[in-house]
Amino acid sequence: MSAFLFRVCVVVLLLTAALPAQRHRDPLTQPEIDQVRDASWEPKERLALYVQFARARLVKLEQMRSNPKTKNRPGQTHDLLDDFQLLYDELNDNIDTYVDRKDDIRKPLKLIIEADNEFQAKLRALKDAADVPPDEVRVYEFVLTNILETLDTSAEDHRKLLADQEDAAKHKKLNSNSSAKSGGKPE
Repeated sequence: MSAFLFRVCVVVLLLTAALPAQRHRDPLTQPEIDQVRDASWEPKERLALYVQFARARLVKLEQMRSNPKTKNRPGQTHDLLDDFQLLYDELNDNIDTYVDRKDDIRKPLKLIIEADNEFQAKLRALKDAADVPPDEVRVYEFVLTNILETLDTSAEDHRKLLADQEDAAKHKKLNSNSSAKSGGKPE
């Protein structure tokens, strides 16, 4: 019995040791978390918040990269790009939730499509920047490539979804305020 207990302890220790390495830090600040929570009933507000927060990360990235006193520029670039990716993924998860509920999200989708174009332009400019040393680029190249692929796919999906929503609205198949009717909140 003691050999079994020893094995269980070893497995538990190995699993708990691996957990911190797999965790992402939350890209949202506490005030941002509060804003998202307060807007949980309104798709238009919630989606606009995620766009605003993602945009703020790119502004912060641009400011950090243009500051000559910045230390660990490659690492900070990687972290801000990772935060942007997490926020953008959360935006897409929320869109999926509202689509599943058949909410009318045409207005925020237009905002999101505009933001997609802006985000793509800014991130492509970072990727194409000629004045960045190759060893610096290697630190964040993978996450930047993933973000650009996600943005390309999502931008196309968002445009298609807007067309689908416009069609559904013509046939009155969308809920104008389903959160009040269903009593449910997005995940």
